[in-house]
Amino acid sequence: MNIGDKALQVLKTFAPTVATALGGPLAGAAVAGLEKVFGTTPGDDKALNDALLAASPEQMVAMRKVEDDFQVQMKQLGVTEEQLEYADTASARAREEVVKDNTPMILAYTTTIGFFGILFWMLIYGAPKDSDVLLVMLGALGSAWTAIVAYYFGSSLGARKGLDALTQIAKQP
Repeated sequence: MNIGDKALQVLKTFAPTVATALGGPLAGAAVAGLEKVFGTTPGDDKALNDALLAASPEQMVAMRKVEDDFQVQMKQLGVTEEQLEYADTASARAREEVVKDNTPMILAYTTTIGFFGILFWMLIYGAPKDSDVLLVMLGALGSAWTAIVAYYFGSSLGARKGLDALTQIAKQP
């Protein structure tokens, strides 16, 4: 499935589980319901993209129903949202094995060198006083490095659930 960033944002808002499934082996099941809602031809990604961007309020409600139905189907099959996310990562790893592309490895090394290089520089020279640019760059590289480590070594589902629980506690009055 190949839809644009804006259409994907619409989908993530109204059908987040369906959006997550798009990157993995259950994409066909996820897209079928959307094609039915919008009346698009199966496989016509551009038509579905345009339909998502121009969705009426009734279609947005229908997308939510597709989301609910898809979640029920996944529960019946014993598939969790975490498994969909893992399938997306597994798909990227499988692509790397088949294509033999060095780009992910090169990006991982350069990001790691950049991240730790800036940390080392800041330990020696301190944080710049007049500009936050270095701190923004450090934050971005830190986030990217975390994603790289999760890609190559796996991520901790327990840590994520713990973070979600802390977020819920923080939201309480």
